[in-house]
Amino acid sequence: MPLIDDTDRQILALLTENARLPVKGLADRLGLSRTTVTARLDRLVGQGVIRKFTILTDTAESAPVRAMMMVELQGSLSRAVIRRMRAMPEIASLHSTNGAWDLVAEIRAADLRDFDRVLRLIREIPGVLNSETSLLLDSVL
Repeated sequence: MPLIDDTDRQILALLTENARLPVKGLADRLGLSRTTVTARLDRLVGQGVIRKFTILTDTAESAPVRAMMMVELQGSLSRAVIRRMRAMPEIASLHSTNGAWDLVAEIRAADLRDFDRVLRLIREIPGVLNSETSLLLDSVL
């Protein structure tokens, strides 16, 4: 497990707030040099602490179609499947689990046609053996 210190946590907090903040902006806000911030970012990315830089849109946060998908994997291809699924913007979260299913993915789509497209893309990934998907209808908590 990578070790991160308070400075790393501050960098992560600033990037969580604004993933487009340039290195100079990070350096200025933290009182560090650009070289130091760049080295820390490179290390955080290299260690997998930062997996991607992204944006969240209003559509992604309030997508009309939300679902939970359970996925069974072929063991030898599990890392490749996870990499492909993590790169899909419609997957809001992805978790490994125990039991009959290997992964649980939260899917957010703009509409049912988009949702169908996402399901098809996931099911076509080599290494996906089986899946079961439930649409989320209403929040009760």
